[in-house]
Amino acid sequence: MIDLITKPQLHYQLTAEQLVAQTLQRGEGVLNSTGALVVNTGTFTGRSPADKFIVKDQTTESAIHWNKFNHPLEPAAFLKLQIAICAYLNEKAEIWVRDAFACANPGYRLSVRVITETPWSNHFTANMFINPQPEELKLADDCEWQVIQAPGFQAIPEEHGTRKGNFTVISFAHKTILIGGTGYTGEIKKAVFTVLNYLLPGINVLPMHCSINEGKRGDTALFFGLSGTGKTTLSSDSDRLLVGDDEHGWDDDGTFNFEGGCYAKIINLSAEHEPQIYKAIKHGALVENAGFIPGTNHIDYSCKKLTENTRVSYPLSFINNAKTQAVSSIPKNIFFLTCDAYGVLPPISRLSAVQAMYHYLNGYTAKIAGTEEGILEPQITFSACFGAPFLPLHPHKYAELFGYRMKMQSVKVWMVNTGWCGGPYGTGSRIKLAYTRAMITAALDGRLDHVSYVVHPFFDMLVPQSCPEVPELILNPRDAWPDVNAYDLAALELKRKFQLNYEEVMLDGMVSSNC
Repeated sequence: MIDLITKPQLHYQLTAEQLVAQTLQRGEGVLNSTGALVVNTGTFTGRSPADKFIVKDQTTESAIHWNKFNHPLEPAAFLKLQIAICAYLNEKAEIWVRDAFACANPGYRLSVRVITETPWSNHFTANMFINPQPEELKLADDCEWQVIQAPGFQAIPEEHGTRKGNFTVISFAHKTILIGGTGYTGEIKKAVFTVLNYLLPGINVLPMHCSINEGKRGDTALFFGLSGTGKTTLSSDSDRLLVGDDEHGWDDDGTFNFEGGCYAKIINLSAEHEPQIYKAIKHGALVENAGFIPGTNHIDYSCKKLTENTRVSYPLSFINNAKTQAVSSIPKNIFFLTCDAYGVLPPISRLSAVQAMYHYLNGYTAKIAGTEEGILEPQITFSACFGAPFLPLHPHKYAELFGYRMKMQSVKVWMVNTGWCGGPYGTGSRIKLAYTRAMITAALDGRLDHVSYVVHPFFDMLVPQSCPEVPELILNPRDAWPDVNAYDLAALELKRKFQLNYEEVMLDGMVSSNC
């Protein structure tokens, strides 16, 4: 695509220092007290799933699971949109180009060229993807995939087939991603994640929306969960090596990171509770949509003026205990993180293989305020495989791979509720981060292998009756509610919603397989 953009000056593969300096010079950002660049992404401060499209052609027509996250776009509309967005960029004096890789495992490495309208979006790409060595850079040669991001460009729905002026469009035939009308940089990383979710299952690699860390004995742990459930926070453990915080693959030999950086939420961030993320906000980090303490350049981490989805991107190397080579072994423990707004699920429980498959396909959580456009408070949701918005194939494809790997490699699976206890959202209280960390640590250390368990009366998972540094009262959520009858009604209602969703997923799978 770069051959269609001929007029602007091309800034190729600039350093973080150069990109920060250009952003400041253009008046598009400021530095905070620690030297991090702070920018405003504009109208969109979160993803817009309703505006993600995949070009529907002879290959994708039968392969893609067309649903509310995967909207079809005609090939002719894509070509018009591509020409229009390139014409828009040709009117600019300068643009930014970066070549990078996805996938830390060289066997699956995907080369990506990212073209951006602003230097700070290019800075985000440098933080989040794997930067090539100088000898790997070949500007004249085409990368496998190209991404073009132009926040100032607005699509014309009647002409380009989009819903509104903003869009993310993926064409597998052209190996091209177009992003316009939104400055939210998360759209870049999630579009590339969607591409990998399409390609990797075909070569028996399970793509996962999870974080990974590794213990001193080489034991690997996976943390599944949607944004806001604690993937980044809980995988950032000073006693364990961080492999990655969001997107990974799992093959016959082990696991590996897709990315070269972290993209962490920083709302209510504190040095006490999340020291690694707090220390990573320094020169080279990119902070989005944060406010400042009046009269200073100190970030106000409680500020929600623009969004609750305030974020920071930074290279993995900013975490002291991150693995230099972001690959790890086959997992020994898997944690399903869910933010239960009903306050029904235990703060930690052990799942059988059958239960793990059930909860993997359901992917229950609550969307947290600010993560997506229009989300102002937690909303109950089911997201298959804990990442439905990023799955171009049917969830059964990923579930089959997950079930095979989980059973063949004897992995322990736990469900961890990082949401409410003692009542639902608005009545109960959010489970303390310190308690969640203590429970996960106990599971990883094997201390939960030697305690007594009871079967949950509604969901049948095994609930530990004791855990070091955690009050026994909260381990059994029914006991923490002031009215046990109210708990029972809430649990029955949540169980009903689980079953209805599961039946819908299963029925959808049977219908799809018969088409």
